[in-house]
Amino acid sequence: MLDTDTQQIGWKATSKTGVVAAGGAKAVKVGIEILYAGGNAADAAVGTIFALNVTDHGACSIGGEVPVLIFDAKKREVKALCGQGRAPLSQTAIDWYMKNGVPQNDIKMAPVPSVVDLCITTLKQYGTKTFEEIIAPTLALLDSGTEAWNSKLAVTLRRMVEEEQTTPGNREEKLQATTDRFYGRNKLHHDIADDLEDFYIQKGGFLRKADLVNHITLIEDPVSVNYRGYTIYKCGPWTQGPYLCQTLRLLEGFDLKAMGHFSTDYIHVVTESIKLAMADRDAYYGDPEFVDVPLSALLSDTYTELRRPLINMKQASHEARPGDPYHMEPSKEGGVFCPSIGGTTTCVVADRWGNVVAATPSANVFQDESNGGSTGVTYGNRLRSLNTTPGHPNCIQAGKRPRITLTPTLVLKDGDPILAVSVAGGDLQDQATTNLLLNFIEFHMLPKDAVTAPRFATAHHQDSFDPNSNRAHAFKQMGALTINEGVDLSVQKELAIRGHQLEIKSSPIANPVMLYIDHVSKTFYAAGDPEAGRHAAGLEYT
Repeated sequence: MLDTDTQQIGWKATSKTGVVAAGGAKAVKVGIEILYAGGNAADAAVGTIFALNVTDHGACSIGGEVPVLIFDAKKREVKALCGQGRAPLSQTAIDWYMKNGVPQNDIKMAPVPSVVDLCITTLKQYGTKTFEEIIAPTLALLDSGTEAWNSKLAVTLRRMVEEEQTTPGNREEKLQATTDRFYGRNKLHHDIADDLEDFYIQKGGFLRKADLVNHITLIEDPVSVNYRGYTIYKCGPWTQGPYLCQTLRLLEGFDLKAMGHFSTDYIHVVTESIKLAMADRDAYYGDPEFVDVPLSALLSDTYTELRRPLINMKQASHEARPGDPYHMEPSKEGGVFCPSIGGTTTCVVADRWGNVVAATPSANVFQDESNGGSTGVTYGNRLRSLNTTPGHPNCIQAGKRPRITLTPTLVLKDGDPILAVSVAGGDLQDQATTNLLLNFIEFHMLPKDAVTAPRFATAHHQDSFDPNSNRAHAFKQMGALTINEGVDLSVQKELAIRGHQLEIKSSPIANPVMLYIDHVSKTFYAAGDPEAGRHAAGLEYT
């Protein structure tokens, strides 16, 4: 094993053989050691995600979710893995939610735990290691921990290792048996699922063993757009990711480089583009298995060109302005209105064989000493990202995926992976990612500079964690613009004159990690914002 400790792991790294950037330093160490032991990016990402459940608990949990984008170097393709839990299958439960709303402080807000199946599916499809090899570092962290759930989760994970060891067949068959034991699909050993169901019943939740048994990890084609010669990949409209694609399409019509980095015009036009894209997010995005999300229209040339003139370069918008992609109208009839006034972590990995992974694990774990029960599998709150508005694309339904904020990013140029980004921060995630992508594409910043530059974001959108049936009441703050200290005072004053409701913030706006692959020098660069507690390491620790 690699002879290092967490003190050698800082916030930036350069390497010729592989990098990991994530939340806790101990989790980064796990990922790097897996790379050192011959594992690939998928192996290291899975090991890092499991470790983050311990090091970043509260922001990450096995009972939470983690969408993943992966570039498979052998197949030369990008896929999205939907590590997302669903609402209960029981219609009785859905009727209760529609009558009472989605609570914000008990187990009824928990979706089906999805992380275990996501990780096992990733290992089966893209990895090389066994579950036992991948989970060993996390077990070591749990064995040294003192939280009530640590020892219980360790027992659960060791049950899964036992299943892998005793199941005949190849690596993939053994891995399948491992996840089947967790979700109750194993006819002989379904003790973990039984214990989870008992816990849900005891705590007054709606999830049952049938919800676990029916859970699968979907592998999907991602959403993509071309921007200035770069291909940006995002997960589908079961996340907020496509609105970043919409934002970039709007920005194609402006010469951002000529405006200048952090000029008044630059901050203004990016913010106004985000507002328009987020208005469409709030109006149209939802689980595409349940609703028809008009993504092709939303990303089309015609629609983009209709929407772009809504940006007034001299005045900040104080309205929510979704468009109408069905009838190709710049504004939705009745959709223009004046609105009323948890936790996630990060993971990006690249290896020497050309594989790249971007993942955004989360859980928003409800802090309760009894959370997790006998399994130690703590539950999250992601059902709060559904609403109870009849007919809304993101209205709760049996077995439906919430439209989540979690939104990893991969970028390719000329068919090669060049950037991976993961950001923690709810509705801020893709706003921060937009900042980072523009820092790199327009202003040629390496990750260490891109993640430490000032950032800006708007609260001019609906709150993704407010399930209020009246979506107008979920709107956060019209015209709001938060910017970091360091932006010139004259720019701040001009932004205020244009109508932006400014908040100047000294602390980080969201929590990003980022990696860049220089294919000419064959060098990996990775960084995480040090002010946000992010870490990065390469195999050479430079």
